[in-house]
Amino acid sequence: MKKQVQRRIGIMGGTFDPIHYGHLVTAEAALGEFNLDLVLFLPSGTPPHKDARQVTDAKHRHLMTVLATLTNPHFEVSRIDIDREGVTYTIDSLRLLKAEYGEETELYFITGADVVMELMTWKDSEECLQLAEFIAASRPGFSFGAKTTLVEEWFAKHGKKLHVINVPAMAISSTDVRERVRAKKSIRYLVPETVEYYIHKNNLYI
Repeated sequence: MKKQVQRRIGIMGGTFDPIHYGHLVTAEAALGEFNLDLVLFLPSGTPPHKDARQVTDAKHRHLMTVLATLTNPHFEVSRIDIDREGVTYTIDSLRLLKAEYGEETELYFITGADVVMELMTWKDSEECLQLAEFIAASRPGFSFGAKTTLVEEWFAKHGKKLHVINVPAMAISSTDVRERVRAKKSIRYLVPETVEYYIHKNNLYI
């Protein structure tokens, strides 16, 4: 007899430096399209793919994420990556969440389509696929190109489907937001008002 699925939880990891409407629209799209009960935002601690010296202090990134998600009852923010010492790897987060929510809970890891193409190089990537399915958010018109077949075959090999959703707001990027702040340009409508206020109040990205 097949086990009854207790919950379907979306996991959205990232530096969120800062969080912007692209992240929020992507999470909301995944919530509805995959009938998720919850989307859990995981601001990273020390990401392995970025120079830690160039990443804003975790306390600011965490608070901005809390402010941005506060009014959505289906969004929550977790500190598990921030509070864990050492480099933050996705596999460690998935193991902790699977243990916390139970084997019957389905996990869906939400990330950018460009990131999915690097998944095969992640630490313990095959175990990542055993623990979660992956939702790749792409800009309209995005293509995996020559790697499409390779990516799809790799997911199929491990019995997991790669889900792709188109999100127009994915054109927004944290890099662009930071650059606009440095250039003293408006970031209104790129980030929530609460996040815009927090950035200016704490003199971030200048």
